[in-house]
Amino acid sequence: MADDGQRHGDRATPVTRPPWARTLTEAVWFPAVLFLGFLFCFAPALHSPRPHHAHVVVAGRAAAHEVDAVLERAQPGGFDITAVGDAAAARRAVRDRTAVGGFAPGDRPVLFVAKANGASLEQALTTAFTQVTGGRSGQLAVRDVAPTVSEDRMGTTLVYFGIAWNVPGYILATTLLRAASFDRRRKLLAILGVSALFSLVGYAVGAGLGYLPHNPVTLLLAFLLTTAVATFGTGLAPFTRRFFPAVGMTLFIVLSIPTSGGAAPAAMLPPFFQYVHAVMPLANGVEALRSALYFGGAGTLGPVLVLCAWTAAGALLMGLDAWRHRHAARPDPAAEVQEPPVDDPSVEAPLPTALPVHRHHFGEPEPDLVGTVRDPHERPVPGALVTVLGPGGRQLVSTLTNARGAYAVTGLPEGHLSVVASVQGREPAVRRTLLGSGEVVRADFLLRDRHGAAPAGGCARD
Repeated sequence: MADDGQRHGDRATPVTRPPWARTLTEAVWFPAVLFLGFLFCFAPALHSPRPHHAHVVVAGRAAAHEVDAVLERAQPGGFDITAVGDAAAARRAVRDRTAVGGFAPGDRPVLFVAKANGASLEQALTTAFTQVTGGRSGQLAVRDVAPTVSEDRMGTTLVYFGIAWNVPGYILATTLLRAASFDRRRKLLAILGVSALFSLVGYAVGAGLGYLPHNPVTLLLAFLLTTAVATFGTGLAPFTRRFFPAVGMTLFIVLSIPTSGGAAPAAMLPPFFQYVHAVMPLANGVEALRSALYFGGAGTLGPVLVLCAWTAAGALLMGLDAWRHRHAARPDPAAEVQEPPVDDPSVEAPLPTALPVHRHHFGEPEPDLVGTVRDPHERPVPGALVTVLGPGGRQLVSTLTNARGAYAVTGLPEGHLSVVASVQGREPAVRRTLLGSGEVVRADFLLRDRHGAAPAGGCARD
């Protein structure tokens, strides 16, 4: 064993990084997903809002047929016209949210609209039915059957509050990934508590500033929205693993915000995005709030059921993950370093973290420090404790070697570090190493028996 010092030199040595192309790919894949998502969701959905199969009722069967013909020539596919009995029925259809507009022809034609559905939809309906009445706006009386509060002239404030309850729900799911000491029950309790707090504060601010009506049902709907997003995100994370940030942002930001009904109400979105609007938690939270606050509760049940379905799906995923772990073989702590929680790169800074020791997979963090722990006979030492200390002696991270005696750590700061390897029955070994930017450092150890005379090749300091 005279050459131990040569094979396991005291100084940790740099290791070559993966090829630059793979490193670049892994660095840009997440921004690329968001870039393409924004490009193909926001622009197509919002670049030119106009009615797409907007449901409008018209008083009288003959009048409905005539209006349908005029609007189909002016805006093909823009409106779906249905006949109702009279003007009262047309107004009631808008109040019940079964139609976005109601038209009663006659000497003094009346158009029933709802500002709460969005001012842009109101304007689109007014423009279209001005054409129906011969192009003279003075002939058309416009009646707003669901006016908004005075501070919400565009009818879009609910969307902004919905975003405030939706996006933090997703962020809460990502931050709970780092709560390693929380079991699933504690995570659910944290979600419920934070959702209640956010709904209370949001309602107090909105109602206090006059942006929202003073209606306590807002508390319940806001709570349901945040809970749905946070619970589903928490349940989804173990299955999407390192791709969770991209999946979560795609669901709860890229797809949700343009289809929420803010810049363009649902009736003015292209058909594909109308389908997305029907299932997204943000859109359904906003629709539930509109129904409850401005339409007397009409149409609230459907969106509430969708939010409950998202929550139930998240709870089901969490239960499925628990079942998967219960029925899997209990891992040997010496067999493999457990994979760390997934971090959301949009909200988390790199932290010292143990990594699983296996062939590098796409999307996984790359190690900063790798090595093996062996005995004087070159046999791997499984279950050895490897501890990394910072310049001031503060412990940064610790991990256990796997069955091959290997370990890996990422997220370490640049500068001088101390690495300690120890296992019961052997003398501990210490290395000091300098970690530079963009480097991978290897620190291998030989642990001699406490009562033997074997050489301690890895025990020297630099």
